[in-house]
Amino acid sequence: MTLVQASACAREAVVAVDDPDCEATIWAAALDALDLASPLVEDAGHGLAFLEMRGIDGGVERWLASVRETLSGCERARALPFRVTLAANKFVARAAAHVADGTIVRRGAEAAFVARLPLYALDLDQALIERLHLFGVKTLGQLAALPHGPFVRRFGPEAAGWHARAHGIDETPLVPRVRSIGIERSMYGEGTAEREDQLLFALRSLVARVAEDVAYAGKRCGFLRLTLECEDGETLDLPTPLAQPTAQSATMFDLLRARLEGVVLRSPVSGLRLGAERLEEGGMELSLFAGGDPDPEIVAIALARLEAALGPHSTLCARIALGNRYEKRFVYEPFSAALPRRPVTTNVKPALSENGTLAYRILAPREIAVHLEGGRPARVAGRAVLDVAGPWRVDELWWAEALDEGAIPYACDAYDVLLDDGVLRHIVSEGGRWYLRGIYD
Repeated sequence: MTLVQASACAREAVVAVDDPDCEATIWAAALDALDLASPLVEDAGHGLAFLEMRGIDGGVERWLASVRETLSGCERARALPFRVTLAANKFVARAAAHVADGTIVRRGAEAAFVARLPLYALDLDQALIERLHLFGVKTLGQLAALPHGPFVRRFGPEAAGWHARAHGIDETPLVPRVRSIGIERSMYGEGTAEREDQLLFALRSLVARVAEDVAYAGKRCGFLRLTLECEDGETLDLPTPLAQPTAQSATMFDLLRARLEGVVLRSPVSGLRLGAERLEEGGMELSLFAGGDPDPEIVAIALARLEAALGPHSTLCARIALGNRYEKRFVYEPFSAALPRRPVTTNVKPALSENGTLAYRILAPREIAVHLEGGRPARVAGRAVLDVAGPWRVDELWWAEALDEGAIPYACDAYDVLLDDGVLRHIVSEGGRWYLRGIYD
């Protein structure tokens, strides 16, 4: 039924709207608040976080109180019903949160605490839980009482972890989340930029400030986001990836200037905002013998100019992929200016001749006229066929037709033909029509 019908039938029901973006924002705010209670916070997913409290002043009661204070001080997460518990390891702490808020499991009492919990505390599949129920195992205490060796041999290597947790043992280490640093600078209220030189002068000053902040934090920037705000309310967002993370203002400015080429604005620019993203630790990997390598900064500037002229995501490169047809054996992906990994050179003799070989070039399918003699191509597009190889039969999805799954079968016959102009072509017969699919260069 619709939401209106459901509300009319159950007036006492509370409607909760699923908003993933809002949930992510609230959870990020909660994690930021927990940073005030402990420097080591693990994000285990929406709604679950682990804190390392060892070494912090105060006892267990004070630790719980400090976590509650940080959550209550967060305006976004204040209304959420959090449960705060304390234990010696992650599994027992999470199990305690399912029991009651404020539960404290002292060291040495883990096995006795989890013994009365049901098997659902292990996050096992329902089928596996029902299988264990057939053996009379319904609680973690009953699971812990089973002999370790025979239990693991019967249920597999993962059962060793279940058996350990049933004893209150969890050696999974805490993985602190990476704290994100946002660096952003803006320039407003200092007049308007009506000419290109005025805009570039203001941009150079803004880039210098951002680069100084990045260097002060000991980081390198891998992505820039420039926002232009005009007098008529127009806003232009220009995302600019860097070939190599850097903190040099000259490199950032050259990329942004190239990115601005071809941009047309209807009114003067009244404000600039520049943010640095994808921050990495300082330092740069350098190659010992890089004399013949292309300069990644020059490549990045060329890519930025191409995208400014042709639009975003216009610079692509081909990558080999698995496919049964020629046209499916490659895919296009965004071109990266980062230096590729150097291949490991060996003294193994190449299998192919160094004189070169024919390369197959795929073309957009184009219908052509083909004259047959004896069932084989004799003339293609008015030219005589000197030699022919094939046919190679391609028959796909015949099993889907046999199973009546609604799939459309595909079948064709492929030939390689050498014409009297000396060009080797790849033609395909499909549904009674002939198509040119490729040329060998």
